[in-house]
Amino acid sequence: MAKLYVDSDKFGSSSASPTVDAFHGAIKDIVRRKLDESGHSWDKFVFDSSYDLITAEDMAQVEKLLLDAGHKFDWSAAISPKERPEIYKPAEGVSEEDMANFSFEHEEAVVAEPDAEGREQRGQGDNVARYPEACTGTARYIRSPMQVLKYLEEGVPEGTIAVIDDSGGTLTAPILEQFKGVICAGGSTRSHLGILTREYGVPCLMNAKISGIKQGDTVMIECTADPKTAADYQKNVERTARVWRLKKAD
Repeated sequence: MAKLYVDSDKFGSSSASPTVDAFHGAIKDIVRRKLDESGHSWDKFVFDSSYDLITAEDMAQVEKLLLDAGHKFDWSAAISPKERPEIYKPAEGVSEEDMANFSFEHEEAVVAEPDAEGREQRGQGDNVARYPEACTGTARYIRSPMQVLKYLEEGVPEGTIAVIDDSGGTLTAPILEQFKGVICAGGSTRSHLGILTREYGVPCLMNAKISGIKQGDTVMIECTADPKTAADYQKNVERTARVWRLKKAD
């Protein structure tokens, strides 16, 4: 059986979930089988014959395999569980009432007592682009299309630092340029959302690990820190920017 380049994990990190492991395993099985059947070199297969040999039907079989085994997909764009509820985990706890008491609670969030300036660290993330001053605003969780539609109709409240988990940028794209800043719990600085915020000039932390930040808290993101580069990810270089809470919501 063919050995694939990806059989050696060049990033040295584990998969995000059993579903991801199962998906990657199924894809690798297809590639090994098709590569063996083709008799081609790896380069020819990747850059030429794979386009014809790996089909949409193969991908549909992977999805069916995972669903038949009892897996459901985590959603990255919040519209996904609404359009295909049979394959995605439900988008629970996204109403305004839920958001009033919600907070991301990441076990790796670095938290600390208030410093001399009264800044209480509540986590860290990967800075997308460096700006001359830190970004201060009001934390507002945005986790559903309903919230986006409301802000489209009524406008985004001034000074909003959006706290989201949709790293694809699909959910918040229509209102992105109205944010003062963004804290995203997923993705990397090269994710779609990271690219969009950089183009709009909106300070953003990706892959943020935060804890205890509630709706309406006054927060500051350290967008003066060095951005995290593709080389940093590949070499496992730890380069983060801090998230502080300056004041709890009234």
